[in-house]
Amino acid sequence: MLSTGAPQGCVLSPLLFTLLTHDSVPSNNTNHIMKFADGMTVVGLIANNNEAAYRCEVSQLVQCCKDNNHFLNIENTKEMVNDFRRRPPQCPPLTINGAAVERVSSTKFLVGNISEDLTWTTNTTQLARKAQTHLHFLHKLRTAHVPLSIMCYFYRGTTESVITLDS
Repeated sequence: MLSTGAPQGCVLSPLLFTLLTHDSVPSNNTNHIMKFADGMTVVGLIANNNEAAYRCEVSQLVQCCKDNNHFLNIENTKEMVNDFRRRPPQCPPLTINGAAVERVSSTKFLVGNISEDLTWTTNTTQLARKAQTHLHFLHKLRTAHVPLSIMCYFYRGTTESVITLDS
C-alpha cells in the first residue's frame, strides 16, 4: 500500500497516485505491475523455481518508493503463491526492508476475494455472509410492517448492491 500524502477519498488522490507511480513499470516480461486507485499489485511468473526476476521486481519497487518518498505499508502487503504442482517446494519468505511479508492463502483484490487455488469458495462465502447481514435488517423491516415499496428501496440500496457489486 502506498501513501501519496493526500487524504483518502480526496478527488486528487487517484490522480496523485497515478502521477507519482507512473515510472513504476516491470523490468522483466514475466512480471506485471497492476495499479488501481491507491494500490499496486506485482504479479510474477516463476518458472523452473527461479524467483530472481520476481524478487528483483519487488526490490526495484521498494527502491522506487524510497526514491519518491512513498510510504510502503509492509503490514498491508501480502504475498500469495499459486502453485498447482502436487508437491510444491517451500519458497523462502519475501522480505521488504528486513521484514517478512505475510503469505496468505486468500486476499481481497479489487472488489472480490482471490484464493491460492483460484476457486470462488472464499469470495462466495464472504459475499453470502455480507448479504445475510443485510437480509437480517430487511426481515426486521418486515416484522415492523414497513410498506413493501420502502422495503424494495432498502433491498435495492443495500442488499442488491452487495450481491451484484460487492461494495
